[in-house]
Amino acid sequence: MKRIAVAGVAHIHMPHFAKLLKERPGFEVVSVWDHDASRAEKYAKELGCGVAASCEALCRDGSADAVVVCSETDRHKGIVPLAAKAGKHLFVEKPLGFSAADALAMADAVREAGVLFQTGYFMRGSSVHQALKKMVNDGVFGRITRVRHVNCHHGSLGGWFDTDYRWMADPTVAGCGAFGDLGTHSLDILMWLFGKPELVTGDIRTITGRYGENCDETGTALLKFPGGIAGTLSGGWVDVMNPVTCEISGTEGFAYVRNGELFVKSSKLDGADGSSPWKELPAELPHAFTLFLDAVEGKSVPLVTADEAAARNVVMEAIYRAARTATWVKP
Repeated sequence: MKRIAVAGVAHIHMPHFAKLLKERPGFEVVSVWDHDASRAEKYAKELGCGVAASCEALCRDGSADAVVVCSETDRHKGIVPLAAKAGKHLFVEKPLGFSAADALAMADAVREAGVLFQTGYFMRGSSVHQALKKMVNDGVFGRITRVRHVNCHHGSLGGWFDTDYRWMADPTVAGCGAFGDLGTHSLDILMWLFGKPELVTGDIRTITGRYGENCDETGTALLKFPGGIAGTLSGGWVDVMNPVTCEISGTEGFAYVRNGELFVKSSKLDGADGSSPWKELPAELPHAFTLFLDAVEGKSVPLVTADEAAARNVVMEAIYRAARTATWVKP
C-alpha cells in the first residue's frame, strides 16, 4: 500500500485527482492540508482521511510516501522544499513556481533530495505528440523552419474562474493569467521537441476584463529555437474553438494536428500524403498524474523532471517580460 498526503486542494484539477486516488487500488490518502480549513475538511471527508495540523506536520508524516501539491501557485515555494527535504516524492501542479527564481530553487531542492518528481504537463502523452517527437528525431521533416502550438479554451467567456477557482485569475496569487496558465502546456511541447529557445518576444492582452485589467486572457509568443527554427505559441481563455493545435514545417515535410488527428506529408514516410489522417500512432500514455502514481509504485514511466518544469518557468517569465517591454528577451 502506497500512502499519499495532499498539500493544498485549491487547484481546478483537484477534483479529478481526488477521483483518481479514490479509484486507484493500492493507494491510500493519509492526510490533507490546506490553509483554508473548510476546503481541507471537504477533501479529507471525500478521501477518507484526517486533516493535518499544518503543512509542516503533513510533510513530516513518516507514513506518507509522496505529497501531491495542488495549492495556489504562490504557496509552492513554501511546500515543495519541505516535502523534498522530508524525502517525499512530489507531484506539483504547473507552473512549478510563481517566478522563475522560485522554480529554480525548488528544482534544486528536488534534485538534492533525490525524490521522484512530476508536474501536470499531460500533453506529452498524447499519441500525436509522441509520433511528432519521433518524426522530428528521425528527420522526417528535413530542415525544420517553423513550428506552431496552440492551447486555448473559453474559460473567461464561460466564467470558469468566477467562484471556487477565482485565484487562478489573480496574477498576484497564480503568477500569471490565461497565457501562462494554458500557454505553458504548448511551451512544454515545443521545448520537449526543440530545446530551449534562444530569444523570445510576445503580445499578451486582456480582452473582456472579466477578471480585472491585470489578468491577461490571451497571448501569442514568438520564439527563436536553435537551428534557426521560428516557433509560435498561443494560449488563452477567450477562444470559442481550437481545431488546429500544432504545425511543423520543414524542407522535406509538413505536419499538422486538426481536431486531434495528425496529418503528415513527407517523402520519407510511405503513405504520408497529407490528405488523410496518419494512423501509425503509438499508444496514448496515461495522464501525467497517473504516471506519477505508477512511478511511486516503482514502475518505469516517463516523468517531467523538476529541472524541465523550472526551465518552462524561466522561458515563460521571459515572454511576459518581453511583452511588457516590446523587445526580444534572452531567457
